[in-house]
Amino acid sequence: MTNVKRPYLRKLDKSRNRAMIATYHNRHRGERCFIIGNGPSLNQTDLTLLKNEITFGMNKIYLNTIKMGYLPTYMVTVNPLVIAQSVECLLQMDVPKFVGHEGLKFLPIRDDIIYFMAYSQKHHFADTIQKNIWQGGTVTYCAMQIAYFMGFEEVVLVGVDHYYMCNGKPNQTVISEGKDMNHFHPDYFSKGMRWQLPDIEASEEAYALAKEAFERRGGRIIDATIGGRLTVFDRIRYADVFKQ
Repeated sequence: MTNVKRPYLRKLDKSRNRAMIATYHNRHRGERCFIIGNGPSLNQTDLTLLKNEITFGMNKIYLNTIKMGYLPTYMVTVNPLVIAQSVECLLQMDVPKFVGHEGLKFLPIRDDIIYFMAYSQKHHFADTIQKNIWQGGTVTYCAMQIAYFMGFEEVVLVGVDHYYMCNGKPNQTVISEGKDMNHFHPDYFSKGMRWQLPDIEASEEAYALAKEAFERRGGRIIDATIGGRLTVFDRIRYADVFKQ
């Protein structure tokens, strides 16, 4: 029944995909990673300091990789509107890409693309990405669940501003009317592009679940975003991250 409702799932060899996912389980046990958000604060953040760190880039981070001087270690993207706008650039990125199942509408089956089932219902934190995971209103939460599955002990957030200059209902699809002031690049959602308004409440609920999951396992998520407004996680100055 699922494949009837979502015919694009038919092209996915689920056994092969599960086997691909399994190769990442606890691959980075006890290590540190950085999840790079897409907020305007990235323009105040020296991301060159992360060149030799394990990083998760999300959505349209490819607009910043020339400035960064490197590609992220892993990519994560889940929103179908973003994926549809990013197909060519995503395929050109020679890194493993974790893509929500709706990405099958736009992207091919390839060895560097790992699909996961991401839904908007069933609020929970998944300890395995081989089953359905909750999107939590933000790709950042998906990245946290992937990082947990990989065994990371410490996750450091940068560029997760948790603030948007926009009006409307959460998840409402709107059309950009000019330069994008909500992300690090003015053409992130340029004039005429469709995008979905953020769900701040859902993301905060999701982040709280992620915090509990990591701490229950003896790990932690800390927020080094410059000027960010997220209050769920302990804050740390970005410069101080590298003194630990």
